[in-house]
Amino acid sequence: MRRETVNELAGPPVFRPGQKVVARYRVKNDGTFPGRDIGDVLVLKGDLGYVRDVGTFLQQFYVYAVEWVDRGVVVGMRGKELLRPEETAAAPGGRP
Repeated sequence: MRRETVNELAGPPVFRPGQKVVARYRVKNDGTFPGRDIGDVLVLKGDLGYVRDVGTFLQQFYVYAVEWVDRGVVVGMRGKELLRPEETAAAPGGRP
């Protein structure tokens, strides 16, 4: 496992509360999501959500609390796991 050395907090957050976002990847429960089994799929690639809050982790990373409305969950996501909807149109097939 490669350790990340970039401190995201040196700059502003990439996403703001209320902003619409798209999941770049499928996200499974790693054991930190209450009430769901480890390995349960929480978010699918291409799902649309809204940033509800921005927090930090390990004084190095921004974590975005994203509400995935169609799934009825709020999941903490890293910026590299998210896209703006307009960025998906540029992806092959119109999906991330």
